Amino acid sequence: MTVIGLGIEGIDLVRFAAAEGARVTVSDRRDENELREAIEAIAGTDAQLSLGANRPEDARNADVVLVSQGVPSDNPAVAAATEAGVPVSTMLGLFMERCPAPVTGITGSAGKTTTTALVASMLQDEGLPHVMGGNIGIGLLSLLPQIEPDTRVVVEMSHTQLDRVQVSPHVACVTNVTPNHLDRFSWDDYVGLKRRIVQFQRAEDTAVLNLDNQVAHGFVNATPARIVGTSMRGTLDGDGLSGDGVKLEGDTVVTVSGGASTAVIDRHDLALRGDHNVENFLSAVAVATQLGVSLDSARTTAREFTGVPHRLEPVATIEGVTYINDSIATAPERTLAGLRSFAEPVVLLLGGRDKQLPVEEMARECATRCRAVVTFGESGPMYARAVRDAGLGSVEEVETVDEAVRAAHRLARNGDIVLFSPAATSFDQYRNFEIRGAAFRAAVEALR
Repeated sequence: MTVIGLGIEGIDLVRFAAAEGARVTVSDRRDENELREAIEAIAGTDAQLSLGANRPEDARNADVVLVSQGVPSDNPAVAAATEAGVPVSTMLGLFMERCPAPVTGITGSAGKTTTTALVASMLQDEGLPHVMGGNIGIGLLSLLPQIEPDTRVVVEMSHTQLDRVQVSPHVACVTNVTPNHLDRFSWDDYVGLKRRIVQFQRAEDTAVLNLDNQVAHGFVNATPARIVGTSMRGTLDGDGLSGDGVKLEGDTVVTVSGGASTAVIDRHDLALRGDHNVENFLSAVAVATQLGVSLDSARTTAREFTGVPHRLEPVATIEGVTYINDSIATAPERTLAGLRSFAEPVVLLLGGRDKQLPVEEMARECATRCRAVVTFGESGPMYARAVRDAGLGSVEEVETVDEAVRAAHRLARNGDIVLFSPAATSFDQYRNFEIRGAAFRAAVEALR
């Protein structure tokens, strides 16, 4: 057996396969120094390491190839396996095959992690047995020993994880689908990957779809499953829909089932800030109620759940300025949502590796909402130019996150928000957005 890619998924795959007695070869383009921590994580598995390249022979001679998410089909080892007729699977595919309980899957261009965590919190408050994993950073195969037939299994599924699966979850949720990752996928291909979460459902399954989002709404016709809608605009019917779901009526979150409406909570009582988090809460309630969660537990979560790290995460208040870590914002749309979560003046930090997404709307919002913008990293000059063109005069360009934090500290005034919401990926300077967010936190702490 060959595992391609030794990240979170690869480690999970190696441990699982080795525990089942398989002889495992690990293929990764990175070298031993770059993979030191990952190699330590698979110590004792007797896996053979084939590092520095993805060699075709490692896959061609395997009984099965297990591919980590994000490894493209034209990767030399994957292509060799396909050409030789070697079965190719993934962590998610293997998990879906082995899981003894029905699976709930949540995807979306934005909001899927927060929605997944909200659902898990509601299950916790209800006292129902559950596990949470997937793209949220928790390997799935290691969870299998904990899962009984009555366990609620909640999985965050990215578009790359959905790439090779041939089965859809019993409850599938799509928070939204908007332009993202266009540096690696065409729009049609990206939408097609997201569609796979409902594509293989059956009539007895459930699809929770954000009906305000044009693409997610279009998935109504891609599945035979029962549709449960969500809407901030309060429209759950039309197009043959039953009208069941969760919506916002005025400022009240309301569930609708069989024509009967029940108030859940006032949106202003949610601990999470921003319209986008109200939208996430609607999706979470719609999913959790399918899993046996009461509205009382949903209310408890609403009032107590303060968020996931790196997603509008308060870091510190220094000299009257509040520093917010939103490193998850790897697209302009996410940064827009973050900006719109605050009424206070904002000093915004933008930068990273550009994903070739439109920036004009974000730049216009910066010109009207921001006291200043500080840009950093590879895309810093491009963002600085866009914001200046939109009419904001106070723009500074630096190289690093540390420098950006120091500049923001100098520019911000008492009562302001310093918002680290980069609108780009971390890959110019950091391995992932979590490490980038940790760098922001450290830079803020250094201000003390």
